[in-house]
Amino acid sequence: MISKARIRQIHGLERKKNRLEEGLFVAEGPKLVGELLGTEPHTGEASPQHFSMEARYVAATEEWMARHKSLLRHAETDTVTPDELQRISLLQHPQDVVALFAIPHYEGRMADIAQEELTLALDGVQDPGNLGTIVRLADWFGIRHVFCSPDCADIFNPKATQATMGAIARVQLHYVDLIAELSDLSEVPVYGTFLDGTNIYEQQLSHNGVIIMGNEGRGIKKETAALVSHRLLIPPYPADRTTVESLNVAIATAIICAEFRRRV
Repeated sequence: MISKARIRQIHGLERKKNRLEEGLFVAEGPKLVGELLGTEPHTGEASPQHFSMEARYVAATEEWMARHKSLLRHAETDTVTPDELQRISLLQHPQDVVALFAIPHYEGRMADIAQEELTLALDGVQDPGNLGTIVRLADWFGIRHVFCSPDCADIFNPKATQATMGAIARVQLHYVDLIAELSDLSEVPVYGTFLDGTNIYEQQLSHNGVIIMGNEGRGIKKETAALVSHRLLIPPYPADRTTVESLNVAIATAIICAEFRRRV
């Protein structure tokens, strides 16, 4: 039976302060936990193609535990009933497994990475669902690094983590002084989206560089915008038609990344 102390710990990890103190985050469901463990989706066995994170604790149904036990040698485990799973879960409809993983820490300078490949920079993206979806998009489009300003949402917020659908096993997030990192770039293209930008479908795009996406309400900050070398616009269709004021930041990210990949 799962202890009351463990239940308190799991629910406490909804708060960023506790996540930072314990160095842990919560992941739930077979899809997300399986991705973080580095398993094949249909067999539950370890995959050489998948990166895996360090599980510290796992509570799961008997059926799930039987399929994955060999991957949990270094984690504490509890086999639980569906009712017990409901008590510990942070979701309205829990599925099979709740796990605690160690928060990873990554090294890497934007100046070095953006010289060789395409990266994303998020300037104040504050909705956890948007952040998680952007990380999922980055994974889909082969973008391995996302740089976040300190006022971005925490990717290890349970809602953000769930929205990544396991992409945080492959995409590295760096929380940095964004202005300092961008100021350190040399001869690297920096793209940003603006209402007065150049139509993205008419702009030359590169295989490397930084794509900046801004806050849901105010867009890219003035200080950050000053460091953008290529101002892009996602045009409505037709161009003279009255439309909504702007796109959701995650949707805009998808359109931009798709165009970059289509082009190069």
